[in-house]
Order: sequence, then structure tokens, then C-alpha cells
Amino acid sequence: MNFFLLTVQSVVTVCLLQLFRFLNLIKHREYDSEEAKKWFPIVFFLVVMIYAGSKALQFLPISVYTIFKNLTIILIAYGDVLWFAGSVTALILISFALMILSSVIAGWNDISNAIGSLWMGYNNAASFAIMGYFWMAVNCISTAAFTLYMRKRIKLTNFKDFDTTYYNNLLSIPILLIPSLILEDWSSENLTLNFPPEQREGRIWAMIFSGVSAFGMSYTSAWCMRTTSSTTYSMVGALNKLPIAISGILFFGDPATLNSVTAIGLGFIAGLIYSYAKAFPQTSKEASNHLSKWSLSSVVSNTEDEKK
Repeated sequence: MNFFLLTVQSVVTVCLLQLFRFLNLIKHREYDSEEAKKWFPIVFFLVVMIYAGSKALQFLPISVYTIFKNLTIILIAYGDVLWFAGSVTALILISFALMILSSVIAGWNDISNAIGSLWMGYNNAASFAIMGYFWMAVNCISTAAFTLYMRKRIKLTNFKDFDTTYYNNLLSIPILLIPSLILEDWSSENLTLNFPPEQREGRIWAMIFSGVSAFGMSYTSAWCMRTTSSTTYSMVGALNKLPIAISGILFFGDPATLNSVTAIGLGFIAGLIYSYAKAFPQTSKEASNHLSKWSLSSVVSNTEDEKK
């Protein structure tokens, strides 16, 4: 019951915001119907992103899913260029390439199986893969639309971080609850399966705790996007999988294979290159110019050699 869990998280986040506001710890804007109408597409893209992601994971391995999520960073980066006068230097492109290569190395076995299923083309695995890629495409497009449009609305409306958190979660509640009631199984058997009597109280508290975590994630995501860029926000989202992978090896017995260690190393190198490119943009542009001149001179020399 993914939609129900997300609804609970949004409800807990809104309740925490109201509690902190009552205690004069924070401030956020009052609800305004006109602003809500303009903010509604953001929440719609968010829900589509969540649903398409959950559907894609039904058909594709996590490693293949991760590769496509990382490819979305490039789409968002060029959206930044078009909408926010951002720039994509050679170093940033190199960091993107290393991040994607890291994902490919980590999930090479799953990728081979998925490609094999499509190549054979006559078994159920192929139709599974095609459905997975369809939902993955929907997820990537909605992720880029959500990220870029939210940043644009933040700039146009001058929303502060708690304003963004409030509107995102308040408007999410009906949009998440309706699909939950329509698409999810609310029968007594399924409710008993999800909330068995001996674990019911613990699971309810776990959902509430996840709502508290969602509150922190919503606030920090809004802060990151407001103060940096959509591309940086997406790159951080890709990089945060690396500590999870390391903790899996150190604490949960995941095998430390050559592929996994190499993938983690490349991911961290990609993060360092991206951080350097953003921290020293002038140096990054100079490196891009040198690379462009070197590429151009190589093309010219090759052309002259061919003529000779």
C-alpha cells in the first residue's frame, strides 16, 4: 500500500508544520487557492513520478532502474540551461558520464539479462522488460518535469523552504489518497496482512516515524533546490546511493565484488568532479575551452592528414 504510506507521510509532515507554527518555531504562508492552483502541476508530477517508479521496479531490476534515474540528471541539466541560464561544462559532462558508467558496472549482470530478454523477443521476460522501460520513461520525464517546474515556481513566487514543504505535502494528501482508495487493496484480508495484530502498533509507529523523516527530506530538498540548482539537487540524489551501497557491504553482508567496489569508486570520483566544477566554475569553463580547442585541433590535423 505505497500510496497509503505516502499519504500518512504527507499528513504527518503537515501536522508537524502546524505544530511548529503554533509553537512559534517556524513561519509559512497561509493556504491560498490561487497559489495552490499554480502549485498543483508540481504535486501531480510528483505523484506520477512515484507511481511510475513503483511500476518500473515491478518489471526492472533496481540496478537498471538506477541507470535510467541517473540519465535523468542529463535531461534536468539541459532543462537548467534552457530555463535558468545554467551551463554544462566539460567537467560536468565527465561527472555525468562517470556516474552512468558506475551504474552500468554495478548492474552489468541485470543489464545483460534485460537485453537478452529483449533480444529473444518471444518470451514473457521480453514483455516484462518492455513494460518496465515504458514506466521508466514515464518516471524519467515526470521526474525532470517535477524538479524543473518546482524550481521555476519557487523563483516566481519567492517561496521559502517551509512554504514549499507545506504546499507540496498539503496538496499531495488528496492526490495520494484517491489512488490509494481506487488502486490499492483495502480488503480486511489485505489490511490484516499489512497490519498483523502482533505487529500492528509497531508498524503504525514506523509509519509515523517515516513521516517525520519525510518532513526532514521535504524541507532539505526544498532548501537544496532553492539555494543550488535542479541539476545539483538531482546529482545529490544520485550520489546518496553510494553511502547506502557501502553500508550494505559493511553492515548487511552484501558481497564486496570487483564490480560493486569499482562502481562505488567511480561514483565518488564523479561526485568530486561535479563538486569541483560547481565550486570553481571559471576553472571548469577554461578546462572546457581547452578541451574544445584540443578536439578542434585534432579534427583539423586529421583532415589535413587525409588531404595529404
